[in-house]
Amino acid sequence: MNEIPTVTVGIGPLGIAEVVAVARGGAPVELGAEALDEIRRSRAIVDALADDPVPHYGISTGFGALATTHIPLERRTQLQLGLIRSHAAGSGPEVEREVVRALMLLRLSTLATGRTGVQESTARAYAALLNAGITPVVREYGSLGCSGDLAPLAHCALACLGEGEVRDATGTLMPAGEALAAAGIEPVTLREKEGLALINGTDGMLGQLALAITDLTALLQVADVTAAMSVEGLLGTDDVFAADLQDLRPQPGQADSAANLRAVFAGSGIRDSHRDPAACTRVQDAYSLRCTPQVHGGARDTLAHARLVADRELRSAVDNPVITLDGRVESNGNFHGAPVAYVLDFLAIPLADVASMSERRTDRFLDRARSNGLPPFLADDPGVDSGHMIAQYTQAAIVSELKRLAVPASVDSIPSSAMQEDHVSIGWSAARKLRRAIDGLRRVLAIEMLTAARGIAMRAPLTPSPATGAVVDLLRAAGWPGPGGDRYLAPEIEIAVDLIASGQVLTEVAVVTGELR
Repeated sequence: MNEIPTVTVGIGPLGIAEVVAVARGGAPVELGAEALDEIRRSRAIVDALADDPVPHYGISTGFGALATTHIPLERRTQLQLGLIRSHAAGSGPEVEREVVRALMLLRLSTLATGRTGVQESTARAYAALLNAGITPVVREYGSLGCSGDLAPLAHCALACLGEGEVRDATGTLMPAGEALAAAGIEPVTLREKEGLALINGTDGMLGQLALAITDLTALLQVADVTAAMSVEGLLGTDDVFAADLQDLRPQPGQADSAANLRAVFAGSGIRDSHRDPAACTRVQDAYSLRCTPQVHGGARDTLAHARLVADRELRSAVDNPVITLDGRVESNGNFHGAPVAYVLDFLAIPLADVASMSERRTDRFLDRARSNGLPPFLADDPGVDSGHMIAQYTQAAIVSELKRLAVPASVDSIPSSAMQEDHVSIGWSAARKLRRAIDGLRRVLAIEMLTAARGIAMRAPLTPSPATGAVVDLLRAAGWPGPGGDRYLAPEIEIAVDLIASGQVLTEVAVVTGELR
């Protein structure tokens, strides 16, 4: 078995792939030597200010609306501990393990820049929890996406103190103190400034954005595959995907989508059966077939913008106050989640539209007036059998939900902290609804894939393209029996969902086409 490469957390930025490797793949982490040097240097600056008579926010003052309250030296450890305990105020269902791990890694990444002033032992504790597979219990509700993802980050910090609840590497729920003791990890004792340093970041939003970008990159390729299957099974044409036609509108995402469609479609016997214009009287296909590259391409271009924002945010050191490169301790507003919140919301819009177009293609298969010779609802014995009638209902219900999830969260703001924090990003909520939307898109594409495979099989003895045929064969190998009388349909849908989620669909297609764009 190959070892998972270690991810080094240093003063330079992490990449999206590294975030996903730790969050989802369980890759171990280590702190780089330069990062440790910078952490020690900035901590010395904070220590030097500890007994300064001039007030410094978060070091010798209270927090938020209490920033004008001076805290005497002997009570500052209590100040930091109380901050974490009081801010660990989340509620609702547990957040997914991969999200919490991404959040912790990104907070560690900011600590490693040396701009936060934490102790070396605190940064090492975060790395130790990640490497031990200990995941703090973080709740669904609690972040307004400003002053950082406060409650989610506070729950993680609380676990490092040996308090609160965690799940160990096996997923067992237990008190944090027990889990740390079992792993040989010493609980952190916070000093000046550290409470703020552990909770003042956009890490929850950004971690979910990194995961979403990874998932959507693959799902947009799957969408090209399922669209090609539908166009083929509906006796549509691939002529409109020609490169010279796409070049007339030089949108990069559109060009990539069209290239994928051409590659997946290549060598189709079904397409060849109606290539003769004398035998095929249809002048042009419906928009849901013909305009696929334009919609899928627009989604790709939106995703490219989101990736740009994520890459910039991964290069950021978000804290307040922050220790500048020349050693000043300065208040700032970099914790505001607006840039990340906007793209989280933005991605939900094309996602819903890609799903909507997928549902429209599926529906065409089921309507004998538009399916070009296929039986109603792809039923084996129409009237006695209902075929895929209700599978389309399921798609429609999901698409309707995706349209609601496309309503932006970031246009809202609720003032907090006695009007000190009077404008917030709601970026955490944008991230949470995007995760639900991604799951919905995967299910919509799975139903299109299953329906198109049935339609293609019903075109026999005409043969599909090698790439679409590979998807049909993959479904059969996974337990899909092909066309036939009515049967329990939900398990077949889940087969298709799992094949997409596991990456097997793209793997099988790539054997024929090479890697899709």
